Amino acid sequence: MKAMWNGAIIAASDDTIVVEGNHYFPADAVKQEYLQPSDTHTTCPWKGQASYYDLVVDGKVNKDAAWYYPQTQEAAANIQNRVAFWKGVKVE
Repeated sequence: MKAMWNGAIIAASDDTIVVEGNHYFPADAVKQEYLQPSDTHTTCPWKGQASYYDLVVDGKVNKDAAWYYPQTQEAAANIQNRVAFWKGVKVE
């Protein structure tokens, strides 16, 4: 699987976990140079608190386009620290 945005491959891995239709990539499969920490946090009742990244590619910013769960609830332990994408990021 590859996650692509603004002409760049943001992440690539054969080891994604699909939860609620989203592919969660291992953290080491994501190109850190495209990630900028965001102050945004949301809470899912069964996964826990999500933290977000802005994607920055060639000077363009896609705010909060990637998220991860640094500390998951027990039911979502398999996606802890994995990164998922939305907001126009193509995953195929």
